[in-house]
Amino acid sequence: MLKWLCNNGMFEDALLFYEKCRISGCPSDNYTFPLVIKACAALHDFLLVRIVHCVVLRNGCGENLVVKTALLGFYAKMGRIGIARFMLDGMPEPDLVAWNALISGCSMSGFDGEVLQLFKEACDVGLKPNVSTFASVIPVCSRLGFLDVGKSFHGFVIKSGYHLDESLIPCLISMYASCGDLLLARNIFDCLKDKNIVAIWNAIMSAYTRNQKSSPVFELFHEMLQVGLKPDVVTFVVILPSCETFGSFWHGESLHACAIKLGLANQHSVATALLSMYAKFGDIKSAESLFDCMIKRNLLSWNSMVSAYISNGLLDASLAAFREMQLAGVNPDSVSVISVLSTCSELEAFLMGKSIHSFSVKKRIDFNLNVSNALLAFYSGFGKLFSAFNIFNRMDIRNVVSWNTMISGCIYNGQAETALLLLHQMQKEDVGFDLVTLKTLLPSCNVSEDLMLGVTIHGYAIKTGLECDVSLANALLSMYVNNGDLESGLFLFEDMPSRDVVSWNALLTGYRYHNLACDITVLTRQMIEEKQKPNYITLLSLLPSCNAHFQGKAIHAYAIRTGIVQETPFLTSLILMYAGFGNAKSCLFLFQMGQDRTLSLWNAVISAHLKLNDATTAFSFFIQLLRREMEPDKVTILSIISACVRINNLIINDSLFSYLIRKGFDNDVTINNALIDLFVRCGNISVARKLFELLPQKDSVSWSVMINGYGLHGDGEAALSLFSHMRLSGTKPDDITYLNLLSACNHAGLVEQGRAVIQCMIHDGVLPRMEHYACFVDLLGRTGYLNEAYDIIKSLPYKLSRNLLDSFLGACLLHGNVELGEKLGMLLVEMQSGDSGPHVILHNIYAAAGRWTDANRVRCDMEEKQLKKVPGFSLVEGSG
Repeated sequence: MLKWLCNNGMFEDALLFYEKCRISGCPSDNYTFPLVIKACAALHDFLLVRIVHCVVLRNGCGENLVVKTALLGFYAKMGRIGIARFMLDGMPEPDLVAWNALISGCSMSGFDGEVLQLFKEACDVGLKPNVSTFASVIPVCSRLGFLDVGKSFHGFVIKSGYHLDESLIPCLISMYASCGDLLLARNIFDCLKDKNIVAIWNAIMSAYTRNQKSSPVFELFHEMLQVGLKPDVVTFVVILPSCETFGSFWHGESLHACAIKLGLANQHSVATALLSMYAKFGDIKSAESLFDCMIKRNLLSWNSMVSAYISNGLLDASLAAFREMQLAGVNPDSVSVISVLSTCSELEAFLMGKSIHSFSVKKRIDFNLNVSNALLAFYSGFGKLFSAFNIFNRMDIRNVVSWNTMISGCIYNGQAETALLLLHQMQKEDVGFDLVTLKTLLPSCNVSEDLMLGVTIHGYAIKTGLECDVSLANALLSMYVNNGDLESGLFLFEDMPSRDVVSWNALLTGYRYHNLACDITVLTRQMIEEKQKPNYITLLSLLPSCNAHFQGKAIHAYAIRTGIVQETPFLTSLILMYAGFGNAKSCLFLFQMGQDRTLSLWNAVISAHLKLNDATTAFSFFIQLLRREMEPDKVTILSIISACVRINNLIINDSLFSYLIRKGFDNDVTINNALIDLFVRCGNISVARKLFELLPQKDSVSWSVMINGYGLHGDGEAALSLFSHMRLSGTKPDDITYLNLLSACNHAGLVEQGRAVIQCMIHDGVLPRMEHYACFVDLLGRTGYLNEAYDIIKSLPYKLSRNLLDSFLGACLLHGNVELGEKLGMLLVEMQSGDSGPHVILHNIYAAAGRWTDANRVRCDMEEKQLKKVPGFSLVEGSG
């Protein structure tokens, strides 16, 4: 009775029958237990098997080879490989059936590396593989992409005389198809004399479906019907996914009609495949209708419905279906858990995800390798690396996906050093890197200190032959150009056997970051000549290289012609480009053209009007944004603060400050720094200082802004005092801090303190730039230390700037130093012969000293060069 129930798939009834027999006192023997274990395996009932295992041991059946093999196979299929191997090692002489049970279980649980090792061990102990062995091992070669190993197994199969076995031919076809060798897969099919077995047709159609070759699938299906073979359930399951690849909803509906005609549409697997097909075409109502019509929904049906909701963005509905599944008495499996975990990640529902984790532990599903990997990705995505490492360290078996997930999680959460430690540990455990490993690591090499790691990864890719992969080559290219090594990036680019639009964009982006506008234009022209169509990312790199308004308009015209202009990132860049050329009308037109006015578009139009020096209009756009009940982000707020600096209205400033407090923006350090600067520039230094003092965390910018504020208000002593507090707090000053401090000393005329600041900079290892020296020279010039200032100018390693020379020349005029003024004045006249400013100052120096002949000579020189003095004007309006 038990055997009949199991053979007919009535596993729940089989277990109920066994329970009744046990309660009634009917004894169990070595024939009973394997059937009960088989039913438990079908229902994934781990707890019941543990009870049965105890009963087996208590009844003295634990040493029976058949019973022990059934238990071993169950534990292996449930992913408890350690227990299964322990049982195998406990057998005095395990036969091929026991080895096959362990190999099959490992294969089903995804422990592919262990499958190949077990096969080798079985052969080493003198066992000859049979059809069941090969049927478990060959799919592993498919999943790992080991075509050469698969070919060796194919040779072994031929040598063993199993090459015409009906169960192995589909496996071999599938193996070649999975490795991308459709030609060999088709050769096996075409060489068969007897093709009257539907399973073989299903295998070759599945091969084309996997490789997204839809046309041959439908041709084979038509040919199969012509030779008189009747499609079975598997045929429809195999062919229906091709409808999506082919992009034909009509084909899917026709296959549905065919399935109804053959009486197969109500079969669970066919109905589920149809459900998935409708869901992928976005017809969720038809999918739900099929699901509702199912008389008895199995686990596959529920999983498909959950996935259907996820694929159509109905995340809440997917969670509801997961709950309904359990209420209907269907126990979720690893596929269910993985689907729901992805939903929790999408919804940012961390507590829900933790509940799913608890559920998987309770149901003993967490030992499944794929579930463990999904949990690693879930916790890493939420930045909970501690929890992810706890799971990772407890995993009995880890595959390359596990390592890649952890490395990716570390990189994503800014733990690059930990990612490298994982990489070294991965090497020690002889886990081979794959493309994903290398592409995951490369973003961490985008700083110059880690360039050598990137070069090492490149070397490994060349050694393993992975450098031919376009996506990896693109990642390497980005790494080189982002590190400033354009020469290596260009060499790699030119050496690539095939390039896609991503390759061109990676190089263009690198050139854009290094302000090589001319090279970007040439490279884009070359890209078009090589028949590579630019996308919006290409144009994003090209826009900053526009030196003239008409160039930007030409790019805009191309974008309209190709439909790229609707891309929001490109639209925002266009707005800012037109603002740079003073074209306010086009900025407004593009903003109004945006179909969905996203926050980034609002931010762009506000920034554009700030570029156009129209702070009032920028602020009015902010008011419109609020009236539409849109929530501004950090970028919006920083732009509006900048607008308020220019408007300089205390009422507006106070109102904005109140709004930011209400919305919680005052907790952001960057926004607080901008607010401090706002109140400083609007003359309210006391409020600025209160804001500064209330900051829970102060970065170097916070200190610099406040120091600059005291400088602008002429309070050099307060600026120096604040600088001392900054150093005592442990915050390291940067070059901007020192520039603000020098400016404060300059405004207050603190010469000795200015000298000390320069010395302090050098002592701290901050190299003074031209701006620092210009500020210090201005300080010395204003206070009459002209000779010292002149000595500094002569010793500067930089090309002298106009501001520095203008400042010193003005100081010479102020203090009547004709000799130094003449030297610097003549130099400045030569540097800027087309500017009247230096001529006027030099003329005034000569005039102040009574050297009228020299003064007249300068005036005549100006007349010869047709230079005119810029007339002054008043900022005060006349009364009428």
